[in-house]
Amino acid sequence: MFIVGAVATLVTMAPLFLGTDPFPSYAWAVCMLMGVGFAVSAAGVVRSAAAQRRAARESQAAAR
Repeated sequence: MFIVGAVATLVTMAPLFLGTDPFPSYAWAVCMLMGVGFAVSAAGVVRSAAAQRRAARESQAAAR
């Protein structure tokens, strides 16, 4: 999702620098996928860290 949003952002911003007609609103909406992709990946990192913490606590409790 992030890569699709990043590419869409580059494509959507290009007409602003090239002096051509801007893309319609739905093209700008596709750019929001970059933020959504970042949020999904950040949520995955947080979940993974929480699972690792939980596993470490459980292994310490089992060792005692």
